[in-house]
Amino acid sequence: MKTLLTVSSLRYQYPDGHEALKGVSFDINSGEKVALVGANGSGKSTLLLLIAGAMDQTSGEILFNGSDDPETRRRKTGLIFQDADDQILMPTVAEDVAFTPVAYGMDRREAHALAMKILSSLGVEHLASRVPHKLSGGEKRMATFAGILAASPEMLLLDEPTAALDPAARRRVINFLRDTDMTLLLATHDLDIALEVCGSALVMSHGTLSAAGKLPELFNDEKILLENNLKA
Repeated sequence: MKTLLTVSSLRYQYPDGHEALKGVSFDINSGEKVALVGANGSGKSTLLLLIAGAMDQTSGEILFNGSDDPETRRRKTGLIFQDADDQILMPTVAEDVAFTPVAYGMDRREAHALAMKILSSLGVEHLASRVPHKLSGGEKRMATFAGILAASPEMLLLDEPTAALDPAARRRVINFLRDTDMTLLLATHDLDIALEVCGSALVMSHGTLSAAGKLPELFNDEKILLENNLKA
């Protein structure tokens, strides 16, 4: 199986001196769905931002398809933030979905057709003309998925994608993630979602990778769950 992402000895220190990541290393193969779990402050969101090329690491290496170029990662990964409002920019959903293809040079009419095709594939084509910030939480989440998919990423990076969603919207998101063929790195507090969507997990604790393994076996280890605050 082809290695898509390699993270080696990754460290990140914020300007205030806080060291968010302390030498994290792992590989993700093409087509894998990997859960990234850990308590608040464990470094999950920072790790996703670094992989996506939104920040530069303090030290260590991130290779995507063998390249250490941050621009390659920005083009080839799709980062979905915990708050959908952070990445919805345009007046209508269709315009928002078409935004990145147009920015990459696609004709506007072609980009609009692509946007409609993606919205239809997600079962939310009825949102096309809606104003994004008037959508429900679940509708906003599906709109952000559509916008990311329009950029044709090779890997999705997801930060708590079901946070604050009602049960129906949560189920729609889970079904999408479970059924997609894309490579996923899914940061979540919800172990049930991790088990339903992902085949393996990485456990973060205080900026380090404290455990890794296949699911569900990893989550059957009571010691790992308790040591990493993953169980009430």
